[in-house]
Amino acid sequence: MSFFVAGAVKGTLGIGLPIAAVGLMTQFMDPRLAMSLMVFPIMITNIWQCYRAGGIPETFKKYYLFAIVLALSLITTTYFTARISAAWLVAFVGTIIVLFSLINLFYSPPSIPARLDKRAQFVGGTVAGIIGGLTAIWSPPIAIYLIARDVGKEDFVRATGFLFFIGSIPLCFGFIQNGLMTGSLAGISMAMIIPSLIGFSLGEVIRSKIKPERFKSIVLICFLIIGINLIRKALFV
Repeated sequence: MSFFVAGAVKGTLGIGLPIAAVGLMTQFMDPRLAMSLMVFPIMITNIWQCYRAGGIPETFKKYYLFAIVLALSLITTTYFTARISAAWLVAFVGTIIVLFSLINLFYSPPSIPARLDKRAQFVGGTVAGIIGGLTAIWSPPIAIYLIARDVGKEDFVRATGFLFFIGSIPLCFGFIQNGLMTGSLAGISMAMIIPSLIGFSLGEVIRSKIKPERFKSIVLICFLIIGINLIRKALFV
């Protein structure tokens, strides 16, 4: 059910699969297990999103620096994920979800001029990789960067699909290297692709039927509640 709901969120907004799935699963399982199960659904749903959006060569030319820095910092950070206590990971995941929700609900980042784009890609890729390596969630810095660059709706969908897919590759290798991704977990993660894609297809229907802004607000409020509960769980349980 977590992956179906997460897929529906992503199909509607273009982002939110890891936040929804990890946020929901971490309510009742170890965060490292939840993050490991996310690897293949992230990879395949974003391949599908890139295919559906098109324009992959142009997207690569625009965001190759962000992608390279993201991949390098992400695979480096995954080395530490297995060494951090579960309580700290739960608190960190909850904090990232709360910040993501609050920023998107109440804050519009200042515009980034074209002359500073390369620097912004470097900084954004580094921050996204560090967060992603620890939590399997690297959408907040990507979303903030793209909003600050004032990209259009279609470019946003193409860029997020591309950058999320690129991030999923070092995440997979990093989790295999540090022992978080085992053969049995890989099989379960692959099985979770199916409900994720079904949810994604439903999300595309939702996107065509209701105003994305209204749905986004509902989703962000739900994310906020999930994040607060995770922080509570880490601090008081």
